Amino acid sequence: MCVTKEQGEIRSSVDKKTGESIVWREGKCEMEMCVEVPPYLRVHKDGRVERLAGTEVAPPGLDSHTNVVSKDILIIPESGVTGRLYRPNWSPESGKLPLVIYFHGGAFCISSASDPLYHNSLNRLVCEANVVALSVNYRLVPEHPLPTAYHDSWAAIQWLLSDPKDHQDWLGANTVDFDRVFLVGDSAGANIAHCMALKFNDVPKHESSHFKLVGLLMVNPYFWGKEAIGIEITDVERKKMVDNWWDFVCPSDKGNDDPLINPFVDDAPPLAGLPCHKVLVTVAQKDILIERGKLYHKTLTNSGWHGTAHLHLTPGEDHVFHIFNPNCHKATILIKRIAHFINHH
Repeated sequence: MCVTKEQGEIRSSVDKKTGESIVWREGKCEMEMCVEVPPYLRVHKDGRVERLAGTEVAPPGLDSHTNVVSKDILIIPESGVTGRLYRPNWSPESGKLPLVIYFHGGAFCISSASDPLYHNSLNRLVCEANVVALSVNYRLVPEHPLPTAYHDSWAAIQWLLSDPKDHQDWLGANTVDFDRVFLVGDSAGANIAHCMALKFNDVPKHESSHFKLVGLLMVNPYFWGKEAIGIEITDVERKKMVDNWWDFVCPSDKGNDDPLINPFVDDAPPLAGLPCHKVLVTVAQKDILIERGKLYHKTLTNSGWHGTAHLHLTPGEDHVFHIFNPNCHKATILIKRIAHFINHH
């Protein structure tokens, strides 16, 4: 999709799939300027992507602070999709451990499973909740336009459903309790987790008989919509900023009312169809996305869904604060709340 503007004999356009600004002179296409998507990245006129955050890499291995061990794995050789596995570096005292499938945030365009911020967060979560976790390294926009991230994430889940023979010491039936599987994500990753949960409805029972989705856990979920609600009405600048994020990562005729980003529009899958029996939505008081998280909880509660929905509010904090400031008291409270959700029926 392109937006074009006539300028006499020159036409300018923006290719929303690549984010590149283009000038057309006498029928010839020339790159003109870069597109900025603050605070995440720039796409330069030659097509080069410059990420402004989320590019650092932490190696896997034993974390001395949490006694959690991790390793990187190749999940889908054809596409190069990888993941990072985590497990406690001790023998479980109470038998097999729940499985967390984790999707990192980053507005679909930055960060990775090996980002030091996420690596540290997953170590803490695995230690506190005593789980095995797979952090999915889906491919990013703009090099891989949406819905690639969703397809990669579902491919990773299908790989797990296929009962992979590799990594049995991490994912074997003697280690993981596949009757206690949780989809977890923050920000864009929470959006992915929601979409993945609904896709479980399409899996034939004979293919998932050994695999039970118990819960969906979304931290500061990235949902949005064209019409401003709550604090979005008065916070005009941040509303515009978030509008522009989705226009960049997923250009479509529906804009910010695309069902992928707005689960409350008529053509979005009904929340009542979530195939798990409990959901936790966490929101932060200063987060511009707070209204959407609260609306998700309210809509789900009133949808006729046969499960229990929980809402956890962190006062005085902004979006995914626990990722950026993991040692603060409120981050510790949040991680403990997540662990409690996983381990208590």
